[in-house]
Amino acid sequence: MSARVLITEVRAATMAVGAATYGLIPDAAIALDGDRILWVGPRADCPGELATLPRHSFDGRLVTPALIDCHTHIVHAGHRAREFEMRLEGASYEEIARAGGGIISTVSATRAAGEVSLVSAALPRVDALIAEGVSTIEIKSGYGLDIDTEMTMLRAARALGRARPVTIVTSFLGAHAVPSGMDGDSYVDDICLPALDAAQAEGLVDAVDGFCEGIAFNPSQIARVFGHARALGLPVKLHAEQLSHTGGTQLAARYGALSADHIEYAAEADAAALARSGTTAVLLPGAFYTLHETQKPPVDSLRRHGVPMALATDWNPGSSPMGSLLLAMNMGCTLFGLTPAEALAATTRNAARALGLTDRGSIAPGQRADLAIWDVEDPAELSYRFGVNPLHARIYGGVL
Repeated sequence: MSARVLITEVRAATMAVGAATYGLIPDAAIALDGDRILWVGPRADCPGELATLPRHSFDGRLVTPALIDCHTHIVHAGHRAREFEMRLEGASYEEIARAGGGIISTVSATRAAGEVSLVSAALPRVDALIAEGVSTIEIKSGYGLDIDTEMTMLRAARALGRARPVTIVTSFLGAHAVPSGMDGDSYVDDICLPALDAAQAEGLVDAVDGFCEGIAFNPSQIARVFGHARALGLPVKLHAEQLSHTGGTQLAARYGALSADHIEYAAEADAAALARSGTTAVLLPGAFYTLHETQKPPVDSLRRHGVPMALATDWNPGSSPMGSLLLAMNMGCTLFGLTPAEALAATTRNAARALGLTDRGSIAPGQRADLAIWDVEDPAELSYRFGVNPLHARIYGGVL
């Protein structure tokens, strides 16, 4: 495609803020100028100066904003298939973690791998997401739990963005688990905060995350990490209320977090706090499914208070070894009760919001020309089917 081109013969689900449902334009034209969207609207209304641009027809296919996976852990080494077996035999997530499994087992494998190995292992994961129309992927550290490996993970994440046509957003997750032989307070002071300083100095950090849970860090420890992040000028996000109610959601809201993720045990007051702070709720059905959880996130409360909801794969080797954002959309509907329109908003404009990105997630003038073209007629089909990938083409930064 040339620098300036007119896309025609498409059904456009613009996902524009304030538009009805999908913001669907049945017979649309989209003008691209390099990596930006210049104009979108009904084909019959296309301005004359744009109608003469080179055209690319997609024969009536559906076009949406490219998808965004706003919560992943795809830089890691090893696998935890044995833990999958243990859970089927009756062990809980907490029991596995306290027995030395869980995050700590992945830490051992990741520490033993170098940057080259981590990039090599993660590239197929990136490719799988790209193949489903994903243009932007958030990647967390957190399987190092020492300064050197946390830095290595973040460098590997940046390298993935250079190796593939995809935007990588990094989150420093030094406060992911407490290493064996340390207490949480000492770890925060001696490892986590110095690692954050080093990573920020090297330009490796876009946001700071933490795991606020009984098996990880308490709210006061996370508050110290968030205070440090704020001093560095970095936004924060939080794994909150996944396995129990510890007050993480309220903490995230107090710090104006970009997102509060998981939140299965969040309450009505937590939803109200997220609404006041403008924090996005990121729902992660892959972990809910894998861990055989029964406590669902408070979707009705989030709707009542107008909290934007995003969906993500949470792709990680333990609690959510799921490499399909389309499956996450289906699960968001079937397990959590989202509508297909909410699920598409959750993987486009709301996922962008969860990452603090204002230049993508909808088809509108000035937005990045990141688009997905699908072999479907109705946007609901993207959530309706599972085990099927209907992607026809992906446009990234205006390039087909």
